[in-house]
Amino acid sequence: MKYEQVLKEIEANPKTWLVTGAAGFIGSHLVENLLNAKQNVIGFDNFATGYQKNVDLFSSNPNYKFIKADISDAKSCVEACKGVDYVLHQAALGSVPRSMEDPISSNKANVDGFLNIINAAKDANVKGFVYASSSSVYGDDPELPKVESKVGNVLSPYAATKKINEIYAQTYAHAYGFSSIGLRYFNVFGPRQDPQGAYAAVIPKWVDALKNGKECKIFGDGTTSRDFCYVTNVVQANILSALYQHKSPSNLAFNVALGNKTSLTELFFLIRDRVAKANSEVKDLEPKYEEFRKGDIKHSLANTSAIQDALAYQPVVEIEPGLDITVEWFLG
Repeated sequence: MKYEQVLKEIEANPKTWLVTGAAGFIGSHLVENLLNAKQNVIGFDNFATGYQKNVDLFSSNPNYKFIKADISDAKSCVEACKGVDYVLHQAALGSVPRSMEDPISSNKANVDGFLNIINAAKDANVKGFVYASSSSVYGDDPELPKVESKVGNVLSPYAATKKINEIYAQTYAHAYGFSSIGLRYFNVFGPRQDPQGAYAAVIPKWVDALKNGKECKIFGDGTTSRDFCYVTNVVQANILSALYQHKSPSNLAFNVALGNKTSLTELFFLIRDRVAKANSEVKDLEPKYEEFRKGDIKHSLANTSAIQDALAYQPVVEIEPGLDITVEWFLG
């Protein structure tokens, strides 16, 4: 497998990586895997949604440095990029509902912050720049599975910020010759994902609820489906993207997913049955259905052939093994 070969190669020739959003869910997994590969890693986060405990996991590693700063501060981005070989930009205010309630904050973090970090990376002449885009850029396009070349009208301010990221990245390739790769994540899940708050992702939120014997809400009739992708697959996509050799200045965008869809009702029972092994009181619990949320899309399924062809990306953890690991982690 190409990815295993890549890990051996970078371990033999360590570089310096900047991970923005390092105190968050995906960011902390990127930090962990890069440190395991003997890389020098700089973490960057303002703790808006990330946690000190995720930074503390690596505080004793001499190859790790953490910068507490805000991505919307251009000077901090410039300082962070000095001497860096690769940037993995994950910092953002996620969540469609959050952006519907507060579009201004989403724009400040996701658009202003993105422009600050890509500009700083350009000026620092980094070798590779990878950023987190989102499957939300497909908007109201009904075609399944989603292919990178066809997007619809975005349905939320969050989706708009991610689409603007891709536009800026394309502009930087054309105007400055600065290449980048955007990764359109499809419902990433795994250990360390935040289960708390109004904007928590569905898998950690349901695991936490069932762990405590509480009901789970499904917005809509339960047939809404998503392409759930375990975080290890996302780490692979980021590292392969950073090392990609662009033939000419370009911004590429790739789907990062499994290429399989799971309905929310199916997901509920997959999680419930796993939690029930530790808490038998929830073994007969049923979900509660509520009105469909504005800004959400009905179905999401990725075609991953582009990233497989270009980067030799090959997801190694399917949804059920991923849920096994995730539920076990949350149950402690």
